[in-house]
Amino acid sequence: MSVFAAAIDNLFADPNIARDAVYVADGGTPVLVRVVTRRADEVTSFGDARLWSETTRIDLRVAEVPTPRPGDRIEMDGEAFNIQGEPVRDRERLVWTVDLRPA
Repeated sequence: MSVFAAAIDNLFADPNIARDAVYVADGGTPVLVRVVTRRADEVTSFGDARLWSETTRIDLRVAEVPTPRPGDRIEMDGEAFNIQGEPVRDRERLVWTVDLRPA
């Protein structure tokens, strides 16, 4: 195991950083996973206008979810979300970042 993989495992195991969630692939069975949430606001420019929107992004370990896809479902803290857009992997290929929308 690489140093980066060990660090990622430690981050996802930390109860102050990560939390439990349920991942359900489209048409699949539920799987308990650990996620790191990022609920940052996003500002997008469109011509001269700047649009503000709330976003919900999470990080998933590739080891737990090898191929997340748009339409897959994430349930956490009593809320359900669907993955929207294409997930993006980090440089080390250890973590997926996915955008979510309420289900």
